[in-house]
Amino acid sequence: MSLHAQDDPALRAAQEERLRAVWAPPKGLFLRWTDTNNNQVGVWYTLTAFGFMLFAGVLALIMRVQLAQPGNELVTPSTFNQLFTLHGSMMMFLFAVPMFEAVSIILLPQLLGARDLPFPRLSAFGYWSFLIGGVFVSGSIFFDAAPDGGWFMYPPFTTRTDLSGLGADIWMLGLSFIEVSSVAAAVELITGVLKCRPPGMRLNLMPLYAWYILVVAVMILFAFPPLIAGDVLFELERLLGWPFFDAAKGGDPILWQHLFWIFGHPEVYIVFLPSIALFAMIVPTFARRHLLGYPWIVLAAVGTAFLSFGLWVHHMFTTGLPKISLAFFSAASEAVAIPTGIQIFAFIATLWAGRVTWSTPLLYVTGSIAIFVIGGLTGVMVAIAPFDWQAHDTYFIVAHLHYVLIGGTLIPLFGGLYYYWPLITGKKLSDRIGRTAFWLLFGGANLTFFPMHFSGLMGMPRRVFTYPEELGIGGLNLASTIGSWVFAAGVLLVCIDLALSPRRSKSLRNPWQAGTLEWLAHPDDEDWGIRSIPLIESRYPIWDQKNFVAKVDEGRFFLPDAQEGRRETIVTSVLDARPVQVLRLGGPSVVPMLTAIALGSVFILTTYHLYWAALVGAVVTLAMVLYWLWTGTAEIPEKDCKPIGHGIDLPLYISGASASGWWAMFITMMADATAFSGLVFGYYFFWTRHEDFPPGGPGMDGPGSFWPMLAMAVMLASWALTVAARELNRRAAVGAARAALATAALLSLGAIGAGLAGPWLSGLKPELHVYPAIVWTLAIWTTAHCGVGAIMQLYTLARSLAGRMTPRHDADLRNITVYQHFMALTAVVTYATIGLFPGAA
Repeated sequence: MSLHAQDDPALRAAQEERLRAVWAPPKGLFLRWTDTNNNQVGVWYTLTAFGFMLFAGVLALIMRVQLAQPGNELVTPSTFNQLFTLHGSMMMFLFAVPMFEAVSIILLPQLLGARDLPFPRLSAFGYWSFLIGGVFVSGSIFFDAAPDGGWFMYPPFTTRTDLSGLGADIWMLGLSFIEVSSVAAAVELITGVLKCRPPGMRLNLMPLYAWYILVVAVMILFAFPPLIAGDVLFELERLLGWPFFDAAKGGDPILWQHLFWIFGHPEVYIVFLPSIALFAMIVPTFARRHLLGYPWIVLAAVGTAFLSFGLWVHHMFTTGLPKISLAFFSAASEAVAIPTGIQIFAFIATLWAGRVTWSTPLLYVTGSIAIFVIGGLTGVMVAIAPFDWQAHDTYFIVAHLHYVLIGGTLIPLFGGLYYYWPLITGKKLSDRIGRTAFWLLFGGANLTFFPMHFSGLMGMPRRVFTYPEELGIGGLNLASTIGSWVFAAGVLLVCIDLALSPRRSKSLRNPWQAGTLEWLAHPDDEDWGIRSIPLIESRYPIWDQKNFVAKVDEGRFFLPDAQEGRRETIVTSVLDARPVQVLRLGGPSVVPMLTAIALGSVFILTTYHLYWAALVGAVVTLAMVLYWLWTGTAEIPEKDCKPIGHGIDLPLYISGASASGWWAMFITMMADATAFSGLVFGYYFFWTRHEDFPPGGPGMDGPGSFWPMLAMAVMLASWALTVAARELNRRAAVGAARAALATAALLSLGAIGAGLAGPWLSGLKPELHVYPAIVWTLAIWTTAHCGVGAIMQLYTLARSLAGRMTPRHDADLRNITVYQHFMALTAVVTYATIGLFPGAA
């Protein structure tokens, strides 16, 4: 069909009707359980995260009323502990990270000129996981079962079941489930940015929002998995009595702090950088010029991410670490201010050099920068160890944290809300209400948290439910309480503005006159996205490319039609965005929701020690995942290629490193390898803490070398056979490839037995000492991955036997080979550590 068939009005109407039928989600905000359209899922993701934020804010208001005067008895100490634990946990795990992921799921396809992100069903799975886990965790407070050990859950108080109740398990297992959704969203976002950019959008032409989201999603891959590793150790101690954090049996609670803060401090930048990304979109629009310092901003964002992983001991200065460690981490904590400052000064310089048009979104941007800078300055103060020793665990730290998070996350999100609401709904929010709400938010935030600097320096500790009148801080606390209600009034005004929005008339197209791709959307346009996928030659194509909007609307670029009635977008190369494939996307399906429910049952049932029921849930989860993969991925198309316009034909099926599925597997395995490295870190951490490791004696001798080395050899043989199967299949030796896969699966199963035989036959008793506990943990982790590898090999064999995999269509085999590469590395590290490390034998 001609690219210019839109010149015939009747034919163009028919084309648009096909596109509408393929892409349009249901009208309104109603979400069906089968929806997988990223726009629809993203809107509900955002609304759910916003709802959790409001709930966490109500908890904060109750705490502030309790602290308004000395000796208040509004709530009991136990209830107060649950309030502050749940408030912090919800704001960090159920609002800040999910909100940025939700907004990105909406914005990225439009910013990239894509019809959708590459794995819309994965986004739907992430949403349902987030919803189920969030309701489970937040609802616990209504049953007096909420976690009460702080959002950081420091052992040994939280790991001893006689000191902490069911709330600790709810926190650990519920939030672990939510972390699955965060990693799933990171896989979707990274792959989307790298592989779904429009033709011509080289890396140096990407919108800065896409750069920031890429950086933050990569940070999630390296920040969340260490916490997952810590969660594994935490729950093994609580459920089975394995003493990872029990000093009496060789454990050490400081290990939890390391694993938690390796996550916790990058987390601050994970929630801050997406807000900076919103600044990067809003500031150029109202400065009426390109953003100054584009390459410096990109380098600063990457530098911020890199340095953030060298700051975790910033939170551990009072734990008695060596002075050389304090000096290093203190310097790193101060150095992170440099790339942050570069980004902020770039925005200020752009406003200075431009022709500024003041607006409600820009008001939020400038106000949030002011608040964040104050938090940044106090951050430099607490980065100096001697000052931190004085301010640690006081309300000075509460003030610093909230200045950073409110100025760096919350208020920027409100600014983004006012900026992007016309894009999402076609209607603008009220400038009058928005500006009134801003001043309430700005004044309330400063009135709430600025006095806390002084109350903290005057000796008020964190996490206390009351304080004596003699401390002389009653007036400061009353001011903070009044400020919190002023801030809440600002949030209420924003909610009222959102509620009034449906009654307003449609706004103009691109009401802010922005220059980036997302504003191609029209208030009265179809819901399936832009008319054609454009060729990009500029960072601000609406401003810079002649007749750009008209050419997109007229279908004069790429993929202007859906001839086969399938959801399709273009996959491009990573560096220079050359078109490489027309990707067919998954349509509506109930499978993501059912998979999330099944997986959620595993975590929730384990919380209540219903292990057999949890095992059934795990089997159902596996069945759902296999069904999802069998029916929804690596489909062999009815033809090899499809014309996308301008004389270009693209394949409908590719495999290997050019395919989005290969990248998804690689990214997932990077997260898995990072979690594994957290467990290995635990092993060597305990080795450094003990002169005799292993300690020796009954139940505590090492597993020897024979069985670990045998397990390593068998696993490496399985890996080699999988690689051989890939090459044999590629050369059309299908029978030999199938035999290699079958043998590899048997060897993977054999590696399970060999891997567990060492700890079992040597009589290691993990409840006696941390050494046998960490050895068993590494062995179980590795053998569990061997089991997953065997399932993958058998699945691929079944695909081949069913005719769903051929020498030409081999994505399944290439993708599981990536898994096997990481599996082989895991086996080598595990078995060399427990079988060969000095003293382990």
